[in-house]
Order: sequence, then C-alpha cells, then structure tokens
Amino acid sequence: MYYTIGEMAKKLHVAPSKLRYYDKEGLLPFVERSKGGIRMFSEGDFEWLSIIECLKKTGMSIKDIKTFIGWCAEGDSTIEQRLELIERRRDAVILQMAQVQETLDTLNYKKWYYETAREAGTCSVHDMITMEEIPEEYRAIKERLEG
Repeated sequence: MYYTIGEMAKKLHVAPSKLRYYDKEGLLPFVERSKGGIRMFSEGDFEWLSIIECLKKTGMSIKDIKTFIGWCAEGDSTIEQRLELIERRRDAVILQMAQVQETLDTLNYKKWYYETAREAGTCSVHDMITMEEIPEEYRAIKERLEG
C-alpha cells in the first residue's frame, strides 16, 4: 500500500511541507515516485521517517541525519558509526531531560513558594520559615537558588 505525501504527513503528525523539505535535503532517497513524479510512501518509509523525526527531535542537524542515512545505505560496515551516533544523541537527550527536570523542580518550588505566600498574604513569610519547615523535596532547590 502506498500513501500520498499528505497521508504520510498525517500519519507522522507533521506538515507535508516538512516531508518535502526532507526530500529536498536528500533525506528520503528511499521514497519511490510515480511515473508522474509524485512521491509514493510505503509502510517501510514510515519507519524511516519516524527515525528521521526522532533524530531531528534530539537536535540533530539535517547534515548529520543525512550522514546517518548514508551509513544505513552502506550496510553492515557502518554499524559501529551508527551505534556511536545513536549513543551520542541518547546521551544528549539524557542531559536535556536532566536539565528539563531541574527546571520543573524549580518551578514546583516556586509554585509552593507563592502558594505559601498567598496563604500568608505576603512573600515575607519566607523570611521566617526555617529550612525544616520547607518541604523536603524543595530544600535542595532553595539552597541551589540561594547560591
């Protein structure tokens, strides 16, 4: 079964223009075309496009994704390069997740901070709170924010 660019874009939850861009950048050498030049996407293409989208979401450049696709086309001789690239992207995502978690922790602390201030009617209530009165999950954040 083949899909049009619009159908494949819908299946991937992306705009058709994104798939056209990927094609223009040489990321879709595997996509067949009809005699009239219309892109015909297969189920197998969905997996490729999903990997491309995943790598793009990690912040990988189009150039590096193109390199990865080239390595895949070369076959088993590039397994090591592909593995190293995936490991680097994975490490980068783990770091991003840690940074986002730290941001969320800070926002949770500030939410508690302002809820406490609202109840007291003033932010100065925090001048009188001891470290033991701060919920345990927020103590390290308060210390980090105070430097």
